[in-house]
Amino acid sequence: MSIQHTIAMSGASGFVGSRLKKAFHKQGWEVIPLGRNDFQLSPEGLGEIMKGADIIINLAGAPIIERWTEEYKKILYESRVSVTKKLVQACSTMETGPALFVSTSAVGYYASGDVTHTEDDHVQSDDFLGHLTRDWEKEALSAADKGMRTVIFRFGVVLGSDGGALKQMLTPFKLGMGGTVGDGSQGFSWVHIDDIIRAHEKVIEDTSFKGIYNLTSPNPTTNRGLTEALGKALGRPAFMRVPKFVLRMQLGEGAHVLMEGQTVLPKRLLDSGFTFSHPDIEEAVKDCVS
Repeated sequence: MSIQHTIAMSGASGFVGSRLKKAFHKQGWEVIPLGRNDFQLSPEGLGEIMKGADIIINLAGAPIIERWTEEYKKILYESRVSVTKKLVQACSTMETGPALFVSTSAVGYYASGDVTHTEDDHVQSDDFLGHLTRDWEKEALSAADKGMRTVIFRFGVVLGSDGGALKQMLTPFKLGMGGTVGDGSQGFSWVHIDDIIRAHEKVIEDTSFKGIYNLTSPNPTTNRGLTEALGKALGRPAFMRVPKFVLRMQLGEGAHVLMEGQTVLPKRLLDSGFTFSHPDIEEAVKDCVS
C-alpha cells in the first residue's frame, strides 16, 4: 500500500502546479494550495495553514516573459526569493515539520552560449536571471539546514498541451507566421510536463534524492529545432524570423530570455536511473499539439 502524503504547494494554480495537483490527487494524496494572501501572513500563520503537511512543493513565481521594468524585476524577485524564504521560515514554526522540501529554479542559472552544462558546472550566468536563481536556490537550500530533505529542480522550458510556452506560440504558427527568434541557433533546453510530474513523484517516493537536479530533456535542441518541430506537427510553414531588436523594443531586458539560451543536460537524473517519457523534441511537440 502506498504512503499517503499531505503536500503544501505554492503556485498550485499555475500551469505546472495545476497538473501536479491533479496527478497527486490521483495518487490519493492531499494538496494544500498556498495562495498569495497566505504569504502575507507571519511565518507562524503560514505554518498553521500548512499544518499536517509532510511535503512542501514550491512553484511560486511571476511570469518571466514580460517587460522587465525595475518594478517588475522586484516582483520577479519577491515572488521567488522572498516566498521561498517565508516557506522555510514557516516550516520551522510547525510542531511537526515537513520531511521533504522541493523547490523550483531554472536553467537561467547557467550562462548562455555554446557550452553544454550539467549540475557539475558551477559557473553561473552573471545577468539578472543568474543572480535571481542563485538567491532563489540559496533560500531553498536553507531548508536542508533545518533538517528537511531538500531537492531543487532547475526547469527547462516546460512544454504541455494546455499552457506554458507552446500555448503562446500556437496562434502565430497556425496562421503560418511561425519562425525563429533571430537565426534560431540559441540553445533550447526543454522538458515535457509529463516528465515534470514523473520527476516530482520520483523524488517523493525515493528518499535517496537530494540536492540540485536539472529537469530538462536529455536531448536539448535549438530555437530553430523547436520551430521546425512545431511547424511539422501543425503542418504549417515556419519560415518567419523575429528580429532581436523587435523583442528588445517589446520586452526590454526581458527579451534576453528569448534571444539567448542554454544547452543543459539532466546528468544527475540520468545517473539516478530516471528515464524520460518524452526525450525527443519532435515527439514531445507532436504529443502536446495533437
